[in-house]
Amino acid sequence: MVRDCILNPNTLRGRLMSSITLTVNRQRHRIDVDPTTPLLYVLSDDLGLRGPKFGCGLGQCGACTVISGGRAIRSCITPVSAVEGAEVTTLEGLGSVDHPHPIQKAFIDEQAAQCGFCLSGVILTAKAFLDQNPKATDAELRQAMSTVLCRCFTHVRMGRAIKRYRQEV
Repeated sequence: MVRDCILNPNTLRGRLMSSITLTVNRQRHRIDVDPTTPLLYVLSDDLGLRGPKFGCGLGQCGACTVISGGRAIRSCITPVSAVEGAEVTTLEGLGSVDHPHPIQKAFIDEQAAQCGFCLSGVILTAKAFLDQNPKATDAELRQAMSTVLCRCFTHVRMGRAIKRYRQEV
């Protein structure tokens, strides 16, 4: 197996590498990678993005959430080949320090962050949901947000920030 990798640079652990083209945060990237590699690893290791986090590796906690095709997806269980040709947005792609996106501004105004580990998942899940359901009820919003785990117990402030964003959009 090791000999194959040395002799054939197009294999890694016996897998074929492919050239994948991704558009992440409005920037186009061409990456040589095993097409089954989780998107999260490409975002983190190849593109140096730190918004999406590795939490559970099972797509259950939401820390790895990104937006693609207008939907919140779990990048830890999404093969990079599944988003080839699609636009992917991470927290870094929403706004900047000088010009935060309105949902980021709402989180800043409500001081809705503590450790920040889940924050990318919370913000991107809320944005994707409200983009699809701008008149969502509080109950629908709570249901949508129940898919992202936060251990810091800033749920009340996060809820206020999300509702603030909903009112402003």
